[in-house]
Amino acid sequence: MAASHEKFDNAIGSVKIPILILDNKWHRIFGKMNPTKEIKDLEEELSALLKRQGKLVNENKDLKKIKSNLMSEIVDNIDGVDTRENDESVDKKLNDNKRLINDVNEKLDNNEEELMELPREIDAANRRLMLATMDMCYERLQENTALIDEIAEWVKDIRVQLKKNLVKKQDMELYNAELYSYMHDIFGPVVMELFDMKYVPTIHKPPELKAGAKEGVNTGAQTEEEKKE
Repeated sequence: MAASHEKFDNAIGSVKIPILILDNKWHRIFGKMNPTKEIKDLEEELSALLKRQGKLVNENKDLKKIKSNLMSEIVDNIDGVDTRENDESVDKKLNDNKRLINDVNEKLDNNEEELMELPREIDAANRRLMLATMDMCYERLQENTALIDEIAEWVKDIRVQLKKNLVKKQDMELYNAELYSYMHDIFGPVVMELFDMKYVPTIHKPPELKAGAKEGVNTGAQTEEEKKE
């Protein structure tokens, strides 16, 4: 089990992971679910490291400009030493510039040392954020899969019930058609028309039988008149 976990860690470690908080698609993951506290904390940690890196880079640019200006002043003062008498202010300026350059160099060295370490810290925080994100996403995937299976089973049951009800509906419609036909043949169109006026539309009759009944009424009426004649 431990060997398997180590193999997984080695495989993950060899994959290049983009900086997640700079990826818009990573932020879109949380469009329908809230990030955990662990993810929020890791996001803040990673953001702080990136801000620190950017600050040091900009600071080094400014320090190098300052150093360049100090070096230029030293060169200018040194060039003028041979043409003027001993000037304490010039010596003081040179010494101050040298001291400032040493301070700048020390600050640059410290910044460069931290800048060399920051990428490793950023990558480590980014990988922790990746693992926390993957855990959360797979947990949601499992939850959704369980719901999908549950809904699929419900749909399956509904389809079975629907088929049964459709067959039942067709059987009842056929029965209505046969029953109405028998009644029409037994009682005649005149009686059926009178009862149609009482019960329709509270009952369902096949349209073709309703049309036939109307035709039968006319035929029935003519038959009664013919009988009187």
